[in-house]
Amino acid sequence: MPHFMCRTCGSEHEDSPRAPMLCPICTDERQYVGWQGQAWTTHEELAATHRNRLEMDQGLFGVGISPNFAIPQRALHLPEAGVLWESTALVTPEAVAELKRRGGVERICISHPHFYAAMVRWSEALSGVPIFVHENDRQWVSRSSRWLEFWRGDTLDLGRGATLLRCPGHFPGSTVLHWQGGGRALLLAGDSLHVTQDRRHVSFMYSVPNHVPARPVLVRETQARLRGVHFDDVYGFTWGLNIIGRGRAAVDASFERYFGMVGQAAFST
Repeated sequence: MPHFMCRTCGSEHEDSPRAPMLCPICTDERQYVGWQGQAWTTHEELAATHRNRLEMDQGLFGVGISPNFAIPQRALHLPEAGVLWESTALVTPEAVAELKRRGGVERICISHPHFYAAMVRWSEALSGVPIFVHENDRQWVSRSSRWLEFWRGDTLDLGRGATLLRCPGHFPGSTVLHWQGGGRALLLAGDSLHVTQDRRHVSFMYSVPNHVPARPVLVRETQARLRGVHFDDVYGFTWGLNIIGRGRAAVDASFERYFGMVGQAAFST
């Protein structure tokens, strides 16, 4: 039986003879159902029309999909930490071979439910590596697997310079990855801190496509979680949407701008 995949968000679901009526991730107010209505595909159908985009993104090796499909995120490979950050909907032998050639993957870490995509398929293709998802977002997992590891709390030290930090606002378990090594300090932000089009700021969004800002109290929590964490560069969710150099200063300025806009009255509700 196929694992039906939502055409709007790219998330694979449990094997079933029939497609689900609706995708729970897309019917949530943070996302949306495609304008033509709920539509489904399968990994086999996707592989017949698309390929993995494999190229460098400002110093990190990325894996995406070409032409674009669903949410156009790309995964990033940190071989020094053994991490594949995020997931895409398409898994090809070429992509798996290239990741292995570049040092391999020991674990997959996902920032939030919009990027779950084919994370289980990726794990299986990489010989059953664990998939780290925050416990607070367990309800959004649409395809179960023995490789899923639900972590708890606000920080998780992965070793080799890599740490997961829970930064709520977008989802209760929204996560960023901080990595320091090789003379660089990076923050892989997903949508927890959404790099803006000027690539000099980040925004803090409950819903990116529906333009709903995150609650101030949760943005304040994210600010506290990142206090004292040094990073030079901030990598956003898709190709080229990155802040290269002075990333810490850009994030600090973005917090200041956000709180200046919402005002103190926002904390009283």
